[in-house]
Formats: sequence, structure tokens, C-alpha cells
Amino acid sequence: MATFETAKTVKDVSSHDFNRGYAAHLKRSGKMELPHWTDIVKTATFKELAPYDPDWYYIRAASMARKIYLRQGLGVGGFRKIYGGRKRNGSRPPHFCKSSGGIARHILQQLENMKIVEMDPKGGRRITSIGRRDLDQVAGRIVVAP
Repeated sequence: MATFETAKTVKDVSSHDFNRGYAAHLKRSGKMELPHWTDIVKTATFKELAPYDPDWYYIRAASMARKIYLRQGLGVGGFRKIYGGRKRNGSRPPHFCKSSGGIARHILQQLENMKIVEMDPKGGRRITSIGRRDLDQVAGRIVVAP
């Protein structure tokens, strides 16, 4: 009896493993250029410090590409809500606060230049066929190498 191996997609692997693998792929490819401010910028107004991980920009880009793959039509405002969090107000109650829009906008523009995402006529961004193939290839490599 023959068993047929189905092609693995982004939905078949864990988000953490995929984001790490795709971030490494983006860094190796050299197509994504880091802005000069990545080492000093905070990712949101409610954060106190910049990220400790020097590759945080690639990981955020991989995460954003994965989210667009899973749900078309996300834009800068949607990503501000997704990556938002709790702002601590000292002795006052904490409240939800959105993340930085400039970082999300810059990453989306980089992904558009790499032909991974494109503008959706209905609003937001959608994944291209090249981007879908690229993300699925990385997901397939993650499944093969446990």
C-alpha cells in the first residue's frame, strides 16, 4: 500500500518554528535591508526598552508575512492592534495600547519590494503567488528537519 506525502504548508508547522526559520531565510537572502534605526527604536509606546534580540526586525517581518498568509487584507492598522499590548500606568490601571505603525509600514513596504505581498484592492495586503511558494518551501524544510 502506497502512502502519499502531502506538501506541507505554513498552517502545518508551529508558528514559533516557522517564524524563526523564515527570519533566518530572510536574513540569508540579503534582499531585506535593515533600516539604520533598528538598534535604538522601541516597538511600541508602551515599551520601556528596544528589543534585546538583534534579529528582531527579521522575526517581526516573518511573523507579519505569516499573518498575511493566514488572513488576507491586513494593513498597518491591523498590525498595530495585533502587536499592541498592555501599557502599565504605575499606580493607575493598565490599558491596551497599539504598537508602532512606522515599523509595520516599513516592513510591509520591504515585503512588497521583495514581491512577497501586494496591495489588495479591497484594502490591506495579500500574499502573492511567489510569496506563497516561498513561505511553503520554508515550512516544508522545517517539517523535514525536526
